[in-house]
Amino acid sequence: MKNLVTYSVVAVMLSSCCNTTQEQTDKVLVEHQNDTTPKEINNPIIKDKFTADPAAYVYNDTVYLYAGHDEAPNDFHFYRMNEWLVYSSTNMVDWTEHPVPLKPSDFSWSKGDAWAAQVIERNGKFYWYVTVEHNDEHPGKAIGVAVADTPVGPFKDALGKALITNDMTLQTDISWDDIDPSVIIDDDGQAYLFWGNTVCHYAKLKENMVELDGPIETIDLPQFTEAPWIHKKGDWYYLSYASEFPEKIKYAMSKSVTGPWEYKGILNELAGNSNTNHQSIITYKGNDYFIYHTGGIQPNGGSFRRSVCIDRLYYNQDGSMKRVIMTSEGIQK
Repeated sequence: MKNLVTYSVVAVMLSSCCNTTQEQTDKVLVEHQNDTTPKEINNPIIKDKFTADPAAYVYNDTVYLYAGHDEAPNDFHFYRMNEWLVYSSTNMVDWTEHPVPLKPSDFSWSKGDAWAAQVIERNGKFYWYVTVEHNDEHPGKAIGVAVADTPVGPFKDALGKALITNDMTLQTDISWDDIDPSVIIDDDGQAYLFWGNTVCHYAKLKENMVELDGPIETIDLPQFTEAPWIHKKGDWYYLSYASEFPEKIKYAMSKSVTGPWEYKGILNELAGNSNTNHQSIITYKGNDYFIYHTGGIQPNGGSFRRSVCIDRLYYNQDGSMKRVIMTSEGIQK
């Protein structure tokens, strides 16, 4: 088992070196086969609470991690999520928890369900795009926006109503197709919102970040289920998403935030004993990270009691991403 673990670590390290010669590869392999340095078990990163649907944001040399709080009891076999949580770190290993910054009850039009969400900063304000259950005025899942002056809040409803409601998207006849918002501000200053279940949607946002600036568009992605995450590195845009069920993470690439998108394949495999798989991708202090959840806290972890994990992400020379290797060790100091 020790040799298997060591070989896996070596494989990850080698995969980051696209120009390594065979001789160099063999040398590195031998060196690390002999590395018996004990490593900390750092995944999941939060062990005193169940956390899910991670969304990380880098601001002023600090990583802020936003997550839903899984609170389902052991005999309850569905999601029970009544609040969002926020943590911060400057080394990707030690995480500081901050007071609960936001709950669905902070939106007067919401009935509950603190599902997947993402935060972004613009003009000194922090905008939190969240998934909640709308009241009977617009039944179904909806996307709201909260705003704060700091990354840790307190946040308040920025709009006084939902930004996206179920009756605005008619491509599929389900009540939960408007979930999992992901937002990006492009190099020209134009902001975009991506979201969806079964169908992937996107739309431009006005500079105020709380109004759509044009029609809602759709993107055709192979076996798209949910959890779109949009990010850019270098000249490439990446749209990763949860696919099939139980969920893998797949991704597509484009030279434009609006496509066309070229499907590239699987990025992350089934996440242990969790049916869902929800990702966040960031670059921090020169390294790239893949943040996701599993049912990794035992004995009671699972599909409705999930936990956030982090592993390194590597890119190929052509810009494509290497498949993520999920580890128990996670990130080391």
